[in-house]
Amino acid sequence: MKFSVLLPTRNRLDLLTYAIETVRKQDYDDWEIIVSDNCSDDNVGGFILSLNDPRIKYFRTDCFVPVTKNWNRALDKSDGDYVIMLGDDDCLMQGYFSTIRGLAEQYKMPDFIYTSAFLYAYPGVMPFYKEGFVQPYGYADFLQSAKVPFLLQKQQALKMLRYSLNFKVRFGYNMQFSIVSRSLIDTLKKYGEFYQSPYPDYYASNAMLLKADRILVVPEPLVTIGISPKSFGAYYFNDMEKQGNAFLQNLPDEEMAKHLDKVILPGTNMNTSWLLSMETLRTNFGDETELAVNYRRYRLLQMLAVAGSNAWGKQGRNHDILQKLNAREKLFYCIILIFMSVLAAIFPERYRASLINRIVGAYPRFSPPKIPGTYKTILDVFERLSSERTDEK
Repeated sequence: MKFSVLLPTRNRLDLLTYAIETVRKQDYDDWEIIVSDNCSDDNVGGFILSLNDPRIKYFRTDCFVPVTKNWNRALDKSDGDYVIMLGDDDCLMQGYFSTIRGLAEQYKMPDFIYTSAFLYAYPGVMPFYKEGFVQPYGYADFLQSAKVPFLLQKQQALKMLRYSLNFKVRFGYNMQFSIVSRSLIDTLKKYGEFYQSPYPDYYASNAMLLKADRILVVPEPLVTIGISPKSFGAYYFNDMEKQGNAFLQNLPDEEMAKHLDKVILPGTNMNTSWLLSMETLRTNFGDETELAVNYRRYRLLQMLAVAGSNAWGKQGRNHDILQKLNAREKLFYCIILIFMSVLAAIFPERYRASLINRIVGAYPRFSPPKIPGTYKTILDVFERLSSERTDEK
């Protein structure tokens, strides 16, 4: 059984070296790494050449391309039986391939395998955790009480998809959670590229739930998802969304944006990219399965985002959004704005987002304890937490 690790990268050679090292240190040899260099200024090609490992394959774009295009480019260069997309600031944990192979054989080659993970924030990245942290990151509804691997019922998979269409996250969309069979990739390619929309992971993870027949869920954390100083997560959590969008170059499809012109509101690009991902799903699969995108709830989330920015002294867009609201929405928006102003007067900034989420329920409540220790890089996480996992076994 051959595994493909897709590693798109741009100007993060220091982090890329760690990600590659965690693959090279696996106890299983039949793998390939596809490094898709998105026109970096760093000498990524020289580093790959210095490794002198034919399993690590290097490709470079001629110019800076959108994240979705680079992901598909990496996928097209791969030929493994199972494929995982790994960010260049992420890592596989020790024993990843051997564990996945054993489970795949035991459960008769699932369409994809969804695992739990760790989340690692580098020091200096998160506003309220300057020292960084490591914590469990298995917040999917179906993982909360799971202790051993199990096959996810189709009904439960479709329930997760419906949550997504209603702008409620109930499982992790990050592609690092899932290792996907080549057969499912080929099935989904009948509907266009495997990765689509400005947020390719939002699209692909939900498309996989829709079309997969056999989904294996593994409660054990087998990967670590990193938030580094140069990651989209760092931009997002530090209110630098514009820089994050430039980092991804996640441009919407012009026809899709025009189609949704009367739906789209000013607010966060994250909500609008989520909308475009769900609308792409509906467009691709709506003839086979009834898929309804909750436009009203999307607009509510955007109203909350803009009202919060204005009430909390950040850069808001009251005028822009009011021009696009109907009379009823304008009244509701004014109520939201007053509510946000009251929150700003009562609660410190670090608590406001969680309070709003408790009311709206866009994201699951998940506050696991931080894992004690100091981790300077993700390689520390790989070496120390993997060793603890081995000792427990």
